[in-house]
Amino acid sequence: MTDSKFRKDVIDFLSKNIGVPSGILINIIDTILVILILIVINKLIFAVVKRNTNNTTILYRWKRYVRYTVTTVGIILILQVWVLQITSLGTYFGLLSAGLAIALKEPIVNFFGWIFIHWRKPFVLGDRIQVGKNKGDVIDIRLFTFKIMEIGNWVTAEQTTGRTIMVPNSKIFTDFISNYSSGFNFIWSEIPVVVTFESNWKIAKEILIKIVNEHTKEYFKEAEREVRKAATNLLLPRETETAPRVFTSVIDSGIQLTARFIIPPRARRKKEEEIWEHILDDFSVRQDVDFAYPTVRYYDNIKEGKHV
Repeated sequence: MTDSKFRKDVIDFLSKNIGVPSGILINIIDTILVILILIVINKLIFAVVKRNTNNTTILYRWKRYVRYTVTTVGIILILQVWVLQITSLGTYFGLLSAGLAIALKEPIVNFFGWIFIHWRKPFVLGDRIQVGKNKGDVIDIRLFTFKIMEIGNWVTAEQTTGRTIMVPNSKIFTDFISNYSSGFNFIWSEIPVVVTFESNWKIAKEILIKIVNEHTKEYFKEAEREVRKAATNLLLPRETETAPRVFTSVIDSGIQLTARFIIPPRARRKKEEEIWEHILDDFSVRQDVDFAYPTVRYYDNIKEGKHV
């Protein structure tokens, strides 16, 4: 006895005993099978996501998306069973495949994101990157997500906050990614120093250049090698230079001298502290250089029209 004949005999038997037409009984059985299959798919997808992240927010979102998707696919398939009467097994599996593709959209995109990360290497473990508004050091790359140790936020000078951020791999296709380390392992940093209009700004500028050179000279040769190396693969702007400079400008409260220098990303805060302490020490012994700050002058008009 073939499986199809056995199935027909079972359906005929049940139809006679429970008083339900065989056609309707077949549809009921198919509906139950669809529901069971979709429940299993829902649980499998959620189990895969749960295995790759402990973030309750991500789990909640995945659970909600998968539930909505599976419900939609279930409604379509059940309508096919009861209304359109699918006659082709290929059509059935085609619809089922389309439903699975919708249900697995996020995992599939994250998986291809993982492939892209390992193939094109927009970043690797240890790189300092920014994804959207989040900045941090890459500490883990998994099949569906990568993890960064957050920097910045409420902590100044881009030092770590102690928090880790789980980012879906799909973000590399939808968000801008800035890499502090890839291709060129240095960044340019600036320190603005404002002196009064009465100060000897030329002397102040010379002091700044000397201080910045002294504290960053250890990076000059390596930075030049990095620039030459990066220039073989990247179209760097002509103004790319590694030597420190001090730019002069005028603002409301005085003359602003902006020291610009090259530095490794992770050494930024320490070097800025050293440079600032050196500036404070050198300016304190100068009688012709004073720091400027915003001030407000008030005039008290008297009856004679004089000002005090």
